[in-house]
Amino acid sequence: MSKRHQIRQLALQMLYQLDARGEDDREQIEQSIHDAPHGDTTKREAIDLAHAAWRGRDTLDKAVAELAPDWPTHRQPPVDRAILRLAGFELAEGLTPTAVVIDEAVELAKEFGSERSPAFINGVLDKIAKQPHAKTNPDTPKNQPLAIKINKENDQ
Repeated sequence: MSKRHQIRQLALQMLYQLDARGEDDREQIEQSIHDAPHGDTTKREAIDLAHAAWRGRDTLDKAVAELAPDWPTHRQPPVDRAILRLAGFELAEGLTPTAVVIDEAVELAKEFGSERSPAFINGVLDKIAKQPHAKTNPDTPKNQPLAIKINKENDQ
């Protein structure tokens, strides 16, 4: 298993916990993965990824609600919601190729989600990735592969 996959697994677990608790308590979340069998660098990167995705959740949740109106955030299984937030953040960052982000999200859905999760995750992320830039955010740079741009400073 690759280091990036391990980071995503830990970040997913932290996003799930953040969602269940409804708060961004970095210390508690860090403590929860303290005993995970990963190195300190992997844990630190996972913590940073989870918190960045958590901060961008409102923007992503709105985009998902528009693209999957039958499955608004409150109706999604918590694991699926966490995977979408994680992958959506990675897509918005534009640092990882779209196909890799979607493939990794589908793999996480197979590992942690329900039988229907992989297809749901794949479908929603594919729709997000295909959105034209100007439709949802005209300020999104042309080289960014996602229509939504998560504002890390303003999304709480």
